[in-house]
Amino acid sequence: MPAQVLQGTLILPDRLLNDGQIVVEEGIIQEVVEADRGYDSTLDFGDSFIAPGFIDLHVHGIAGVDTMDGSQESLSLMAERFAAHGVTGFLPTTMTASLEATTQAIGQVHAAMSEQKPHVPSRARILGAHLEGPWISPQFKGAQNESFVTLPEEASVRAILDAAEGALRIVTLAPEMPGADLAIRRLLQESVWISIGHSGATYEQALQAIDLGASHITHCFNAMTGLNHRNPGVAGAALMSGDVFAELIADGLHVHPDVMRLLIRVKGRERVMLITDSMSASERPDGRYDLGGQEVVVRGGEARLHDGTLAGSTLVMDQGLRNLIHLCRMPLVDAVYMASSTPAMAIGMGTTKGKIRTGYDADLTIMDAQLLPQAIMIDGNVFLIDAPG
Repeated sequence: MPAQVLQGTLILPDRLLNDGQIVVEEGIIQEVVEADRGYDSTLDFGDSFIAPGFIDLHVHGIAGVDTMDGSQESLSLMAERFAAHGVTGFLPTTMTASLEATTQAIGQVHAAMSEQKPHVPSRARILGAHLEGPWISPQFKGAQNESFVTLPEEASVRAILDAAEGALRIVTLAPEMPGADLAIRRLLQESVWISIGHSGATYEQALQAIDLGASHITHCFNAMTGLNHRNPGVAGAALMSGDVFAELIADGLHVHPDVMRLLIRVKGRERVMLITDSMSASERPDGRYDLGGQEVVVRGGEARLHDGTLAGSTLVMDQGLRNLIHLCRMPLVDAVYMASSTPAMAIGMGTTKGKIRTGYDADLTIMDAQLLPQAIMIDGNVFLIDAPG
């Protein structure tokens, strides 16, 4: 494939480069320059923004489908719809369910990864799987199905690892549960990232898990022990542990905008990553939906169980980016960093994805002045987006 030259306003890690160019060859960024260097543009996006592609590490579904469908068709549709919102890579995320349903879903993620073709630009890339439950606290289950909450016993850990065949990237668990320490050690041996979530852990228990190797916090502030002046809880551990990555659902509902700002101010953009936690109702009208075998009612875009518990979100990544800017007054460069660079670093891909930089994968999102996606480039292939989904 001949070299391509994209031109537009580049969103670099440290600044905006107006009228910049990206030279791409064989799906890799070869050079990043100012347009007056004299390259002939093959793709001139004018005043549009060119950003590193967004990466969503915690996402259940969209457009009526869900990871727990356990099917290639659902995963394929998810990949298409996420791409329409600027996502170039994502982790299909499970719900607390039976071991059979969980291994089926994880196995399908592995199969989908194995069959991904490098020249299908209309689909975001599946980068692995995120296991959310069943090894969580019943008291902090959130919208997870309590009837399937279990302890992390050796047999179930082994069964899930076997089904994943190396595709498992993140496991969310409650470190205070009996057997969690052994499970963490076993998962770390398989290069799985550990995230503390749906947890009633004390501050001390959370710090102990971090010392053991936990490196992420699942949807920070939600479904965990909160920050109290005498009992800092998991939220306090997230704030005080500088190297730990914190997920943030920036819909203005799960976390107050000023608390989002506090989290970012304390931890910095390098350790806060934008996620959607979106469920099958995303892109769909208000109504009744299923999430992990439980009925969810969506009204005004808010997804809740019948008892009022928040049940995932209907957020999409480009809207989350705009929310960081408008609700939290984040600079564009920093907001994009939290949607692209930080999640890439959080799963060990920070040297190849998440930045517009020489030697990085040419996974890019092109947005108009309103930050609505116009096109994506994945593996050096461009897909035009007719309109936001």
